[in-house]
Amino acid sequence: MKLIINGKAEQLPEGMSAAQLIEHLDLTNERLAMEVNREIVPRSSFESHILAADDQIEIVRAIGGG
Repeated sequence: MKLIINGKAEQLPEGMSAAQLIEHLDLTNERLAMEVNREIVPRSSFESHILAADDQIEIVRAIGGG
């Protein structure tokens, strides 16, 4: 299925969860936020949130500093 991730089109397997996408992108241990179709997906829902073709996904990583 085609997904738009941070403005870039990607082809990924059907039925992928938000958690599987994070793993696929090698962001498993990162502090991040995900928005799908302009709605925040809570991290607690990543396992159960199944992505659909043409979803628009924005992933923002938290960066510490001082």
